[in-house]
Amino acid sequence: MAVSRKKKIIIAVSAVAVLGLIVVISIFARGKDEAEVTVVKVDVRPELKSTVTASGEVRPIRFVNLTSEVQGRITEISVNPGDRVTVGQPLVRVDPTQLESSAEAQAASAQAALSDVQNARQAVISAETNVQQVQQALLASEASLAQARQAVNTAQTAVDREEVNLATARREMKRTTDLIESGVASRSEFDTAQDRVKQATVSLNTARAQLKSAEIAVEESKARVNQQRKAIEQAQNSVTSARQSVKASEARASGQQALLRGQSSQRYKSTTLSPLTGVVVDIPARVGQFAVAGLSTTSLMTIADMTTINVEVNVDETEIAQLEVGQPAKVKVDALGESEIAGVVVQKNPLAVSRSDTQGSGLGNRVNVQEAKEFKVIVELKDLPDEARNSLKPGMTATATVTTKTKQNVLAVPLQAIVEKAPTPTPTPPGQQGQPPAATPAEKPKEIKGVYVLDGKKVKFVPVETGITGESDIEVVTGLQPQMEVVTGPSRVLRTLKEGDTVQRQQNKPGDKAGDKK
Repeated sequence: MAVSRKKKIIIAVSAVAVLGLIVVISIFARGKDEAEVTVVKVDVRPELKSTVTASGEVRPIRFVNLTSEVQGRITEISVNPGDRVTVGQPLVRVDPTQLESSAEAQAASAQAALSDVQNARQAVISAETNVQQVQQALLASEASLAQARQAVNTAQTAVDREEVNLATARREMKRTTDLIESGVASRSEFDTAQDRVKQATVSLNTARAQLKSAEIAVEESKARVNQQRKAIEQAQNSVTSARQSVKASEARASGQQALLRGQSSQRYKSTTLSPLTGVVVDIPARVGQFAVAGLSTTSLMTIADMTTINVEVNVDETEIAQLEVGQPAKVKVDALGESEIAGVVVQKNPLAVSRSDTQGSGLGNRVNVQEAKEFKVIVELKDLPDEARNSLKPGMTATATVTTKTKQNVLAVPLQAIVEKAPTPTPTPPGQQGQPPAATPAEKPKEIKGVYVLDGKKVKFVPVETGITGESDIEVVTGLQPQMEVVTGPSRVLRTLKEGDTVQRQQNKPGDKAGDKK
């Protein structure tokens, strides 16, 4: 049946009306599709703490890896792992038989060297006595020489006197001869004068012989004096040689005594004593094992001093600048559950170590510059209860939370409320439109840090300046006032918000906290 033209118009108008109604309903429905957000009020926190958390392990203040200092078969180990030991306590004994034999042989050598020293010293005394005797003989020879020289002087005087007498007798004889020729003197007077000349000649010859004998005696005395002086020089050389022999003997004796002390020390080292008071944490050695000393020495045991316990943690290079010596910390040890132990930072290593550098060589190795670096930080545990002290063992895993800064009465917001967005581009001045942009270095625009503040049902982006960061809150230095309402989530909505968007408060279920739902 053919549809009339009037009915066709009615149907078309009705379809357009229905379509328009659908469009209107859709528009109103979209207008009511407002994002649900979580809102908190800005308030003043009584205290806000900035912390750095790092993990590491428990370490004693010091520990010693005992090794064998002598060779021999291990005959006794007097402690077990976990035992407490004190300084000087015997720990490990090595068979001392060979060491005792070596010490006894060295003692005999040292005694022989001491005997050589005594003999050398006696030789010095004998040589010094001989010098004294030769010096006395020299004095006697010099006295004889003086007497001989005096005898020469006396003999020379006698010769001079006899020469005068002879000259006198000859003058008398000549005078008598002249008188006889003149017929004045008699023959008997001539004979008497002649006899006096002969006697004076004999006396002169005798005096000259005595002078010669005295001069020979002087020469002999000089020879004896020179001989005694040479004897003294030889005796003094003998003293010097004897004293040098004493020094050499004393040096040998000192060397032998030093070797004896070394051998005695080695004998005493057959029993290893504890160098500190602590706990035995490991005993790799076994009774019957042959202990080796030297470059490949045998490890006997490890002792840790647990009077002061530290935690060594690795802090990321991005956070190390916040840490300083003296800052307080809270330490959790995995083996002790959730209990916290008070601590304080006592050391910050200035040398960075790459995470792959297990040897801790730092500057000694060339590493990938893209690899993360860490710094070792030592935290000393304080006020440890006895139960916790006895439970802690070296090498246990621990986590330290160091408080780097603390502020009171701080205006703060939850961390998730902070949003970073790109700055709004600066409009081009009217006079420069159409002109090419000036050549400037490519710089990435700095993002603006801020929060979305709820103003009625619309949000407004407010730039803020932040301060220290706590575990869940961050300080706001400028930009906000107390009692303002800021949007904290959900994060999927917070990332898409724009200035002036209309939102509605999220209806929390009973038991939910503002900001928990994402």
